Amino acid sequence: MENRSNNVLVGSVVLGLTLLTVVFLIWIAGFSGGSDQKFDIFFKTSVDGLAKGSSVTFAGVPVGKIEDINIMPQSPEFVQVRISVKEDVPVLQGTTATIAGVGFTGVSQINLDGAIKGQPPITDEGPYGVPVIPTKPGALGELLNSAPQLLDKLSTLTERLGQMLDDRNQNSIRNILANMDKLSQSLAGQGPEIRATLAETRIAIRSAGVAADQIGQLAATTNGIVARDVQPAAANLNKAIASAQRSMETLDAAIGDARPGLRTFSQQTVPNANALIRNLNEMSEALTAVAQKLDRGGVGGVIGGGRLPDYEPGRK
Repeated sequence: MENRSNNVLVGSVVLGLTLLTVVFLIWIAGFSGGSDQKFDIFFKTSVDGLAKGSSVTFAGVPVGKIEDINIMPQSPEFVQVRISVKEDVPVLQGTTATIAGVGFTGVSQINLDGAIKGQPPITDEGPYGVPVIPTKPGALGELLNSAPQLLDKLSTLTERLGQMLDDRNQNSIRNILANMDKLSQSLAGQGPEIRATLAETRIAIRSAGVAADQIGQLAATTNGIVARDVQPAAANLNKAIASAQRSMETLDAAIGDARPGLRTFSQQTVPNANALIRNLNEMSEALTAVAQKLDRGGVGGVIGGGRLPDYEPGRK
């Protein structure tokens, strides 16, 4: 009986300790996981290489892991990735998520970066009850997205290269290379003449430089002549012009002073002179008539009437 009682007691103690250990482990697991931050990331590109438990880094430092990956039923073009990161990780406004490959193993991870100092943390909840971190195409994602366009461009380029290098164009290129070879040989044969031409060109350039110096000296001499001879003459001419200007001003003043006398002369003296001239003309006409009478009849022709003819008897 005593042995059976001891076994029951030992079994009870072991069972109690086991239960306490399990409860403690569950509590530890819940405590350690409950303080992590949960975020959703919605990728529109392929998430090949990601899996549950894949690493999440912040600026290259491991800070969490991927908890779940699902296709969104309402928007099948998006893939929902649920991540958990440590509580002290500053997931601030401006933080973005990218998919990056890990070496050449084909395994990928999520990189977080771009947090702006002083900005508030990302707290706006998404459609699944946790905040959403925006995405930014990574190098791998951009390469995969642009792969079809790149292949199309490579195909087009290959096709055009094939068209350009057909038999006719190859013959043309061959002829061009042959002509260039002939031209280079001709230039090599005319090397001495080319060197002589270059020497003459250098002499001509040197002569042009000397001529330019002489022209500069001539210009300086001309400036000296202008400063020495032309400028005094110009000063004398300016003095003559100023004197003529003063003379014109004096003449204008004299004409202004003579204007009242000219007005009197034109309005009174000239009409009186005209009347005098008319009177003299009339008197001249009268004297002319008297002279004519004197010439024809003498004094009597002027004083008396006309002279009667002498009467002779017997004459009719």
